[in-house]
Amino acid sequence: MTAKRATPPAAGPADGGARIASSSELGVFATLRRGLQVSPEIVQGLALTGVLAVLAAVGRVVVPIAVQQTIDVGILADGGPDVRRVVGLVIAAAIGLLGAAVCSALVNVRLFRSTEAGLASLRIRAFRHVHDLSVLTQNTERRGSLVSRVTSDVDTISLFVQWGGIMLLVSVLQIAVASALMAAYSWQLMLLVWACFAPLIFVVRVAQRRVNAAYTAVRERVGAMLGAISEAVVGAETIRAYGVADVIQRRIDASIKATRDAMVRAQKLVSVVFSSGVLVSNLVLCVVVVVGVHLGIAGEITVGRLLAFLFLVQLFTGPVQMATEILNELQNAVAGWRRVLAVLETPVELADPGPDGVVSARGPATVELRDLHFAYPGGPGVLHGIDLTIPARTSVAVVGATGSGKTTIAKLVVRLMDPTTGAVLLDGVDLRDLTTASLRRRVVLVPQEGFLFAGTLAENVGYGLRPTAAAPEDRDARVAAALEELGLASWLAELPGGLATPVGQRGESLSAGERQLVALARAYLAEADLLVLDEATSAVDPATEVRIARALDSLTAGRSTLTIAHRLSTAEASDLVLVVDDGAVVEMGPHADLVARGGTYAAMHGSWVAQTR
Repeated sequence: MTAKRATPPAAGPADGGARIASSSELGVFATLRRGLQVSPEIVQGLALTGVLAVLAAVGRVVVPIAVQQTIDVGILADGGPDVRRVVGLVIAAAIGLLGAAVCSALVNVRLFRSTEAGLASLRIRAFRHVHDLSVLTQNTERRGSLVSRVTSDVDTISLFVQWGGIMLLVSVLQIAVASALMAAYSWQLMLLVWACFAPLIFVVRVAQRRVNAAYTAVRERVGAMLGAISEAVVGAETIRAYGVADVIQRRIDASIKATRDAMVRAQKLVSVVFSSGVLVSNLVLCVVVVVGVHLGIAGEITVGRLLAFLFLVQLFTGPVQMATEILNELQNAVAGWRRVLAVLETPVELADPGPDGVVSARGPATVELRDLHFAYPGGPGVLHGIDLTIPARTSVAVVGATGSGKTTIAKLVVRLMDPTTGAVLLDGVDLRDLTTASLRRRVVLVPQEGFLFAGTLAENVGYGLRPTAAAPEDRDARVAAALEELGLASWLAELPGGLATPVGQRGESLSAGERQLVALARAYLAEADLLVLDEATSAVDPATEVRIARALDSLTAGRSTLTIAHRLSTAEASDLVLVVDDGAVVEMGPHADLVARGGTYAAMHGSWVAQTR
C-alpha cells in the first residue's frame, strides 16, 4: 500500500443531502395528473370505459322518460288509457334498465382491472425507488412510516380510484344527462335547480382546500403511527429487558390519539359539506314542487313531465349529495398520492450509470482513495483528505478509536455512500462510473451483524449466489459445498434441520455468531474480488470464534480484503494496517513495522496486549 497526493477530481454532490419530504407540494389536479403519469395503466382503455359509462348514465334516465310517456301518452291519452302502449313502455324501460346495469358492471370491471394494474406498478416503482435511495436518505424517515408509503398510502389511492373514481365518472355524466333532459321538459325549472345549487359549488371549493390540508395531516399521522408501532414490535426484546413498556406504550398511545384527532377533524369538515348538500337537495325538491304546480296550472307543463322532472331532480341531487363522500375519498387519495410522489421525487444520489457505465472486469482488485473527504448531512467533516492505494490480493486492517471514520471508509469503498469530494477507484475507475451490477459482482460487504431473512439456512446462504444458479437443487448443493470448504460442515451437522433449519425472523433462531457464519458463507458464494469486512467476533463464544476465524481464512484467501478491525489480533494477521484518527490516516504499514515505530498504533497495541494478559 502506498500513500500519495493526487490531484483531486471534481467535487461531486455530498451523499445524504436529500431528505424524503413528508408530502409533495403539488396541487390537487397537478397531483392527479402526475399520479396518472407514473401509473399510466390506470387510464388504459379509458375511451371504451367512458362510452360504457355514458350508456350507463343514459340508462339512469329511462325511468323518468318512461314515467312521462306512460302518463302523458298512455294513461292520459286521447280516448282513454292505452294499455298496449303502457305495457310496451314498461317493457322498453325494463330492457333499458337491464342494458344500463350491464354497462355499469362492465365499467366497474374495466376500472378495477386497470386501476389494480396501475397501482401494482406504482407500488413496485415506489419500492424500487426506496431501495435505490442511499442509506442516509432512507434514514431521514422512520422505517414504518416509509413502508406505509408503499402500502397504506397506495391503499387510499386504490379506494378512491376504484370506488370514488367510478362514482365521479358516472355522477358527472348523470348530472349532464339529467340537466339536458330537464331542460327539454322545462327550462324554467332546470334554471331554478341550478340556481339553488350554485352557492353550494362555492362552499365546496372553499371546503376542498381545508379538507385537502386535513387529509394530508391524516396521512402524515398514520405514517408516524405505523413507524412507532413497527419500531416497538422490532424492539420488543429491548423494551422488555429494560422495563420501559409503559414509556413506549404512552408514546404509541399518543401517536394513535394524534391520528384519531386528525381523522376526526377531517371528518368534521366533510360532514359540514355533506349536511349542506342534503339541505340544498331537500330545498330544491320543495321549490320544484311549488313552482312546477304553478307552471302546470298555467298550462306550461304536463302532469307527466312534472312527475318525470321530479325523478330527474332525484337523479341530479343524488350525485351532488354523494359528491361530499367522493370529496372525502378524493382528498384522502390525493394526500396518499402526494406522499408516494414525494418518495418518487426524492433524488437518487447513488445513481447507476446504466448502459453508459463501465463494466468492471473480474480479477484481482486494486482500490485507490484519492483526496477523500466526507461529511454526514448537517454535521462536521468525518474524513479529511485520505489518499492511499490498496494493492490487489492484500489484506488490510483498519484500526482506530470509535468515531474515527473506520466504518465510513468501508461504506464509501462499497459505495453505500458517495464522498463529499474526492473519489474511490476500483482498478483505476471511479466507482460512480461503474455499473451497479458489475460493482456488486466484484465488491461485497460483510457487515458486523449480517441480516437474515425469514426462511431456511440454505435460502439465506443462497442469497450470495448469482440468479442463474438459484434453482433449489443447485442452491442446496452449492451451499453445502461452500460450508464444507469453509470448514463449517461440523457446525451444519449440529443444526437440527441441516440446510432446512429455519432461521426465524431476522435470524433470531440462531446465535449472533451463527448469524455471522451465515453472512460469511453468503459472501463466499458471491465470489467477490474485494471483501469489506466489519469484524464481529467480540460477542461470540470461543468455539464459534474459532469457526469464524477458520471461515475467514478460507474466505479471504487470494482476495483483496479491507477489514474494520475491532480486535488487534486481526491487525496482527493482516498484510498492512491502516490507523485512522479523527478522520485522517495517521499511520500505515505492516504490523511489525508500526509496533517498532512506537507511534499511535504501537500505543494501541501495547494497551490491547496488557488487557488480554
